[in-house]
Amino acid sequence: MIELNKWFFVQLVNFLVLLILLNFILFRPMLNLFKQRKESIDGALEEAKRLNEQKDEELKRYHQELAEAREKAKEIYNSLREEGLAQQKELISKAHEEAMKELEKAKEVIRQETEKARKALGEDVKRFSEEIVRKLVEV
Repeated sequence: MIELNKWFFVQLVNFLVLLILLNFILFRPMLNLFKQRKESIDGALEEAKRLNEQKDEELKRYHQELAEAREKAKEIYNSLREEGLAQQKELISKAHEEAMKELEKAKEVIRQETEKARKALGEDVKRFSEEIVRKLVEV
């Protein structure tokens, strides 16, 4: 059987004192350190999740604003294009009108010149016919 002597009790007390001292000096601070580390890691994970969600929201907002800006640019482009086409049509119309006016002026000048030439030819024809008649009468 086991013999219990005084050294056993001394060692038991020594072991218990050492266990208590180690508990206060080593085990509790290490457990607190582990607890703090776990809380820190959990906090960092929560912060990372929050930042990731915030990033996703910002990215979604960015894409939405980009799509709106593209749509606005497209509208501006189309309105400027339509405005350019309208100005082009207007300029072509004005140029056509000016060309028609110039053509009418040229036709009027040609008509007047033709009229002058007819009158001159008519007078020449009269003069020649009178001269022919006079020469025929003289003969």
